Amino acid sequence: MTVRPSRRAGPAAMLVAASALVLTGISPRAVAQQRPPVVTEVHAPAGADIDGVTWMKVATPDVGSMLIAVARPSSAGPFPALLILHGTHGFGQQYVRLAQAMARNGIVGVAACWFGPGSGEGMRFITAIPCAGAPAMTAPSSPAAHARVDALLQAVRTFPGVRRDRVALMGHSRGAGAALYYQIANGSASALVLNSAGYPDETVAKAASSLRVPVLLFHGMTDGPADGGSEFTRVEAARRFVAAMTRAGKPIEAKYYDAGHNGVFSSASQFDDEVRRIATFVAGR
Repeated sequence: MTVRPSRRAGPAAMLVAASALVLTGISPRAVAQQRPPVVTEVHAPAGADIDGVTWMKVATPDVGSMLIAVARPSSAGPFPALLILHGTHGFGQQYVRLAQAMARNGIVGVAACWFGPGSGEGMRFITAIPCAGAPAMTAPSSPAAHARVDALLQAVRTFPGVRRDRVALMGHSRGAGAALYYQIANGSASALVLNSAGYPDETVAKAASSLRVPVLLFHGMTDGPADGGSEFTRVEAARRFVAAMTRAGKPIEAKYYDAGHNGVFSSASQFDDEVRRIATFVAGR
């Protein structure tokens, strides 16, 4: 099956510096590929033949080929959708499980391998899924990251049973950074779910002035470099982000857990609580 999404306007500007792109508010759609993505159904990767999941690849000449796992509710819809971006540790079965949990709650869940392979301390928290041909890791604020997120969102909006006006974006760690920077730069997601994101001061200021969609934030009280985080993912940075958004009158919900950077994958109770909150948040937007 091949689906060709409708074309979006906007010249390519892939040489724009990442920091300038994010902090000047240039639209990610201005750096996205000129040609729309092509979505093709594929066989499950080795070791990931999971019931109730359809595997596809989203490809464009400029971005490359990205593997996605799609989990759908049992009825026809239309439904809101949630695109899920993995962290530095790479793509894994835990992200597919999140997509499946969304489907059980009436949301089309799409887990995407937006780069590969993974690396770092956080790799021990996931069961890796190979993503043959995936583009290389990139900075979450880079033009390449924006183009990948935009291509994935374009693809999700073409899926049968998806409400085009209700496609939310979720990321963990580096994936949360990519989601946040994309939306700061006038991205097209209907809402943001940020799990263990990093919040540099300049990003906090820009987000508070630029974001136009509701945000749901999850963060561990002991987040830090020891288990895959960084200085920017410490809970104090997340609290500064929430405070800045609140002062600016922006809609934000925050939930803090007695956990580290990867609590959503190491704690069954945190996973279940996040799923419940995400489902309510996405369905209500």
